[in-house]
Amino acid sequence: MMNNFDEIQKLSKDNMELAMETMGSVSKGFQAIAAEVADYQKKSFEEGAAAVEKLVSTKSPDKAFEAQADYMKTTYEGFVGEMTKLGEMFTDLSKDAYKPYESMFGKMTK
Repeated sequence: MMNNFDEIQKLSKDNMELAMETMGSVSKGFQAIAAEVADYQKKSFEEGAAAVEKLVSTKSPDKAFEAQADYMKTTYEGFVGEMTKLGEMFTDLSKDAYKPYESMFGKMTK
């Protein structure tokens, strides 16, 4: 009876350590993602403000359309690049969150 209690206690301790390790990696991952999103928002705002200044300072409609087209192109490319980067960060986050459980699931399948 005492042996079973010790095994249950060890299993509970191991599970708690796995959960804490997972929460730590998830927390770090979300902090990195939040920092990345904040940096992108700041950069996007600055680029938008610069584009408006350039648009206002143009003398002809042709130059205004050209400035707007350039801004839209760079904005779209930046957005696609940022979403790709965030997708990779979320993929890495899920992999890091799963790592502590790999050994446990490996033991269960044997």
